[in-house]
Amino acid sequence: MGLHKILKYLALALAVIGVILALMVATGSENMVDNMLYVAYAVLVIILILVSFYVVKGLFEGNIKKTLLSLGIFFGIAIVSYLMSSGTDLDLQPFINKGQDITEATSRNVGAGLYTFYALAVFAIGTMAFSGLKKMIK
Repeated sequence: MGLHKILKYLALALAVIGVILALMVATGSENMVDNMLYVAYAVLVIILILVSFYVVKGLFEGNIKKTLLSLGIFFGIAIVSYLMSSGTDLDLQPFINKGQDITEATSRNVGAGLYTFYALAVFAIGTMAFSGLKKMIK
């Protein structure tokens, strides 16, 4: 039996279990919400394992130099974004008064994540525009 068939039957079994648990939740069994979360966690773990396996498999079959270069560029953008964020952009006093544990380090991490997102979004949009322009020229 091939891996594809095994995964297909596993997905079918998890779908049936999910439907049964969803119906039990809909009928009012509140303790079934925990069981539904366990199924979701199991699916998440299975997906993460399979994705990790195929990513590593693809790394060794393909061009590892390009992959490592792309990872290096990504981490470079993340480091530059972290260095650009100051952590003092947000007035933390209202959050501290409400009992939330938000520090300048948290603010800096959020700022770095936003800068990273903006840089990668601009890069992705630019790449798509360049590709479209190149196709139009040909």
